[in-house]
Amino acid sequence: MGETVRAAVQTGPRTIEMREFPRPEIGPDTGLLRVEANGICGSDVEAYKGHLRMGSGGPVIPGHEPLGIVEEIGDEAAKRWGVRPGDRVALEVIIPCRSCHHCLTGRYQFCPNRTRGHGVTGIDVAPSLWGGLAEHLYLSPGAVLHKIDKSVPVEVAAMFNPLGAGVRWACGLGQVGPGDTVLVLGAGQRGLSCVIAARHAGAGTIIVTGLESDRHKLDLALDLGADHAIVVDGDDAVDTVEFVGDVTGGGMADVVLELTPMAAAPVTDAFKAARQGGRVVLAGLKGGREIPVPTDLIINRALTVVGAFGVDATANKQAIAIIESGRYPLAKLHTHTFGLEQAALAMETLAGEVPGESAVHVSVHP
Repeated sequence: MGETVRAAVQTGPRTIEMREFPRPEIGPDTGLLRVEANGICGSDVEAYKGHLRMGSGGPVIPGHEPLGIVEEIGDEAAKRWGVRPGDRVALEVIIPCRSCHHCLTGRYQFCPNRTRGHGVTGIDVAPSLWGGLAEHLYLSPGAVLHKIDKSVPVEVAAMFNPLGAGVRWACGLGQVGPGDTVLVLGAGQRGLSCVIAARHAGAGTIIVTGLESDRHKLDLALDLGADHAIVVDGDDAVDTVEFVGDVTGGGMADVVLELTPMAAAPVTDAFKAARQGGRVVLAGLKGGREIPVPTDLIINRALTVVGAFGVDATANKQAIAIIESGRYPLAKLHTHTFGLEQAALAMETLAGEVPGESAVHVSVHP
C-alpha cells in the first residue's frame, strides 16, 4: 500500500473533515511541497461560512497561502523554478497559463485560461492536493513560487501573502513615496500590512482607522509604524476627514487606502480625505452592493482612483525581502496557530466567533 497524505477537506458550509489521499507520483515537470504553514484570510472564512464558492463548489482542500519545504521535484521543474529539495518556498494562489496576453504582460492575476488554483481547485481534480491545509501540496507545472530564508520563523514567513498585498496596494497601486501622508481605512491584517509597506517606502505620516472592537489592532498599527490610530465608531468616535485635515493643516492625504469590508461610509471618507491630485486605492469588497461615489468630488480634486485586485510576483518578492530583513516586529501580527485537525476552529477564530479571542493573523501548521 502506497503512502498517504492527510488533509482537511471542506465538504460544505462550516463542515471540514479529515481525509487521506494517495501521495502523488512526481514527474520531471512537477514537485511536492511539505506544508509548514498556511495563513488564513477573510476569503477562507467567507468560503467556510458558505458565502463564497471555491472552484466548482464541491469538496475542496482550503488554503491559498501555503508555505513549505520542497520535498520532491523533477529536473525540469527544478530548473524552471530555481529550487531544489530542502528549499523553503511560498506559493501564490493563481496558477496561470503563462501564454495569454495578460500573462505575457505581467497581469497573470487576470489570466482567462487558469483552471487551477491553490485552495480553490476541488479534490475531484487529480491529484486532489491543491490546498495548503494538508500535509503535502502538489506543485503543478504552472505554479508561481518564491523562495524564503529558512531562518525566518514559520509564523512570520507565513505572512508573505497579506504583506504582499500591502506592498502592492500601498506602493504599487498607491505609489506611496517619501514624505507622503497616507490614510489607511481598516485595521485588518492587510491594513496593518499596508502600514508596514508605507513606512518601508518612506511615508511621512500614516493614519489608520478602525472600530471600537479593533482597539488591539490599532495599538498594533502604532507598533508597526503608524503615527495615528483612531476609532471611528462608538462613544469615542473620531471623524476621519476632520482628523486628517487637522493633522495635515488642511492639506489632506496624498494616498488613501480603503480596505474596509462591506461598509459604505469609508468609501465616501476616502475621497473626502484625499488631497487635490491624490490617489485613492479601493480594496475593500462590499459584497456586491452598489456604493454611492461622489463623482463631482473626484473630478474637482482630480483624484486618481485605482481598484486593487490580488497580489503579483513583484509585490510578493518585495514583501519577502521585508520579512527577511527583520526590520519590523512582524511576530506581533501573528496571534494564533492551529493544527490541521483544528482547521474549522482557525476559521472561526479569525471570524471573531470564539469568545475571548482577538485574532489578527492566524495560520494552520500541518
